[in-house]
Amino acid sequence: MYHLTLVTLAVLLCSSSLVTGGKVLVFPVDGSHWINMKVIVEELHARGHEVTVLRPSDPWYIKEHSPYYKAININSPAGFDRDKFESYVMRTLGIRRQGASLSTRLSLVHDLMTQTSLMHKMVLQMVEVIFEDDELMQSLHNAKFDLVLTDPAFGGGAFLAHRLGLPLVFNARWTIRGEGHEVIAPSPFSYVPISGSELSDKMTFIQRVKNIMYYLFTCIQTWYVVTPNYKPFAFRHIGSDINYIELFQAADIWLMRNDFTFEFPRPTMPNIVYISGFQCKPSKPLPQELEDFVQSSGEHGVIVMTLGTLVDKLPEDITEDIAAAFAELPQKVIWRHKGKKPSTLGNNTLILDWLPQNDLLGHPKTRVLVAHGGTNGVQEAIYHGVPLVGLPLMFDQQDNFFKMEVRGVAKVLDYGTVNKDIFLEALKEVL
Repeated sequence: MYHLTLVTLAVLLCSSSLVTGGKVLVFPVDGSHWINMKVIVEELHARGHEVTVLRPSDPWYIKEHSPYYKAININSPAGFDRDKFESYVMRTLGIRRQGASLSTRLSLVHDLMTQTSLMHKMVLQMVEVIFEDDELMQSLHNAKFDLVLTDPAFGGGAFLAHRLGLPLVFNARWTIRGEGHEVIAPSPFSYVPISGSELSDKMTFIQRVKNIMYYLFTCIQTWYVVTPNYKPFAFRHIGSDINYIELFQAADIWLMRNDFTFEFPRPTMPNIVYISGFQCKPSKPLPQELEDFVQSSGEHGVIVMTLGTLVDKLPEDITEDIAAAFAELPQKVIWRHKGKKPSTLGNNTLILDWLPQNDLLGHPKTRVLVAHGGTNGVQEAIYHGVPLVGLPLMFDQQDNFFKMEVRGVAKVLDYGTVNKDIFLEALKEVL
């Protein structure tokens, strides 16, 4: 019996396939970008790979201790400072409530460009700290990593991969020069809309002119925000013979966080792998107390409202209007909101500091998602087949919701003009 067991074990070992774990160095971007990068990190770990994450001294979301990766702490601030970011958000929302004038638009653009330029500076300072630490660089060389995985919204990971001579993989949707395709794939203005233009692939002549104007605007942003930061850095640490953007174009694989159920038709490249919705998964049962609340909605169902990980609350006048609109509906409402409790709150509305968004979206009684339009939330709504009411606040959110509205699955509101009646009418229409 003993010999038979040994023979069986030997046969099993010989017939099993050889598995070799790789070593991955991750240069992440903090905030909501880390949420989906973390999904990839956890999956790499689950498949036997060893993951090391370079972590700034002031991270918001990137934890120092994790069972999925080893962290290397860099003595340089390049994370998302929560207080400063919340201050920026509230300042942006305040400007938008002043109306849709040219001066308002210019104020928003100037503020965004200033903040973005500051973030680029901080990330490059962190990379410089790494490059100037001979002991750290030697340890990174000695570790014999197989590749660098990074988010190209900031350029630090591309420089690091080049310096270490490692293959480069992007977890991308945005780069330092806009939407990912625009860096490496042909983008004909006649039918490929520039991000933010709110145009589809079917454009009139005037709309094509508008598309070109938006392209010129993105060039101005590059000239005044990106190039002044990256060109001198590349000259100091790489040399004058390589343009910094070539490092991005030379990336081996682009894991692109979008899909043609969401994008308009456009040229692509063979090293782009579309992974839109990779963070989505089947819903799990709700906590019993929350399940009881959902079930109490009866045939009317539930409305879920959340404005993502970066926005905890809205100004009080907006929340009063939203709560009053919810109170007039027969549906039950689950609302993630950390601000002051609105005086107009109805008995049908449950306010939570946090909610299990994916599990609620997958619940059969969920009828509508009210959201800000972040990529992760929109993709989860697509995955679970839930229509949306959009309240885009900043960044790419307006563009995301435009694509959903064109497909007839969302109603988009203007944060600058929304009130109780407009919000209530949008909810009724989508319901």
